[in-house]
This record gives sequence, structure tokens and C-alpha cells, in this order.
Amino acid sequence: MKTYLARRLLALVPVALVVATVGFTLIHLAPGDPASLIAGPDATHDDIRVLQHQLGLDAPLHVQLLHWYGRLLRGDLGESIFLRKPVLDAILDRVEPTLLLTLFAMAIAILIGVPTGVVSARYHNAPADQALMSLALVGISVPNFLLGLLLILGFAVGLGWFPVAGYSPLEYGWARTLRSLVLPAFALGFVQSALIARITRSSMLDVLREQFIVAGRAKGLGERAVVYKHALKNALIPTMTVVGVSFAILIGGAVVIEQVFNIPGLGRLIISAVLRRDYPVIQGVVLCIAGVYMLINLAVDLAYMLVDPRVRYQ
Repeated sequence: MKTYLARRLLALVPVALVVATVGFTLIHLAPGDPASLIAGPDATHDDIRVLQHQLGLDAPLHVQLLHWYGRLLRGDLGESIFLRKPVLDAILDRVEPTLLLTLFAMAIAILIGVPTGVVSARYHNAPADQALMSLALVGISVPNFLLGLLLILGFAVGLGWFPVAGYSPLEYGWARTLRSLVLPAFALGFVQSALIARITRSSMLDVLREQFIVAGRAKGLGERAVVYKHALKNALIPTMTVVGVSFAILIGGAVVIEQVFNIPGLGRLIISAVLRRDYPVIQGVVLCIAGVYMLINLAVDLAYMLVDPRVRYQ
């Protein structure tokens, strides 16, 4: 186990290196640069060149990349060109709403998706199964930003139960924070719950056809014990895989939802950085998100052993 974990952690290094290199290259190859935005539309070519030199943007691309690698080895993500603060501080200032939004949305996705999939599999081809899978199809088909706008119209503007937009930090209390995140988290989580429900249903149906389930029923085990105690446990691995993927998708989906609900998280930070060509911020956020993706995949692999003791890693 320890050997496997060490090997997987070492394997993350080249992956992070590839992500960093590709992200750095694509960002710098895109049209425009921060010097042109800072100088303004009336600036001359010489003015822009001076600013590029001050910002270190006139050096060859490979030289800039090597300098960035050198800073990364020291744990320095650089300094934001427009915010005038370290990139790590800018990320830490915005990570709370994005992290809480993603965790809340993931909890909603699991609490809706897993029971829906289990019930659909238990009542396979019955009206309950068809109704729940139709609802799941709607969930997969509706974009999260459109669902968010509909939720704002119905529950914020119409009923007034929740704020229309904005985020209440934890320092003002958990209740206010959760209330400000209910609608955006549901808009994010409901779409992923549909995917989790379909995968859970499919996995449950496969397990319910296994011989040990048939034997359990033949010995007189109740249907509830068969489904929830024996079948569900053996069907969890595919579900856990899609939950890990969904968590990663939710982080990306938070970029759009944060714009819809005016939440000051990492999504709004990276969008503003892209619009202003703030290279250090873009590179830092992309690298952090890639790191989260890789750690989620590792956590899912390790969680397999908790669900199924037969899984062993060498």
C-alpha cells in the first residue's frame, strides 16, 4: 500500500509538468498581452515594448518558461500583474466560496443520484423506474447555467426564499453561507446527480443478476436486505468512479455558475484574468485545478479498498 501510494504520488509530478507546460504555452500563444491592455489603446509601439520589457514578456518563450519553473520549485506562483499581489494569496482569497460550492453541490448530487439509481434498479421497468430515469434524462439535458437562471426566477425572485446572487462568507455564520449557496449548488449538483443515478442504476442491475443475489433470494433473504445490504455494496465501485469524475466536473462547472450567481470564487478570478491577460494568475489557477483533479483520482483509487477488500494495489 505504501509503495503504491509513493509511486502514484511520484507519477503526479510528470503529469503536473505536462499540464503546466501546455497551459503556459497556450496562454502565451493566444492573441494580446497584458502590456497592451495596461498601455491602453492610444499607446505607441515603443510604449508597449517598454512595458513588455518591464514585465519580462519580451524574453523568448522558453526562457520565460524556465524562469517560471524556477519559481515553482521555490513554491512561488508569481505575482499578479493587475492585482499587484502574489498569485497564491489571490487564489487563497477566492478558494473558500468555490470549495464550499463544489462540496455542497457534490453532496446534493450524491444524495439525489445514488438513492434514485438504487430505487430505479429495484423497480426495474416499473412506472417508478421510468419516471425517475425520465427525470434523470431531463437533468442531463439541461445546462447548469439555464437551471440556475430558472432557480433564481422561481425561488429567489418569485418566492424570495433565497438571495438572488452573492455570497456570504463563513465569518458571518454557517447558516447565511449555506443559504447563499443553496441555489447555485443545486444548479450544479442536480445535473451531476442525473449522471450518478444512471450509472448507479446500471451497476445495480448488473449486480442484481449475479448468482450470489439469486442464491440469497432463494434462501429467503428479504428484498430490502438483498438490495441495500448486498447488491448496493458490490455496485459502489462504478458509482465511486463517476462520483470522482463528477467532482472534477463540478470544479469546472463552478466557473459558469459563479458568473450567474455573482459568487467571488476561483471561477470569476480566472475569467477576469483571461480577459486582462493576467498570465501568472491564469497559470496558477490552472495548475491548482489540475492538482485537485489528480488528487481526486488518487483518492478514488484508494477508496476502492475501503468498499471492496478484494481490491489490492501493489
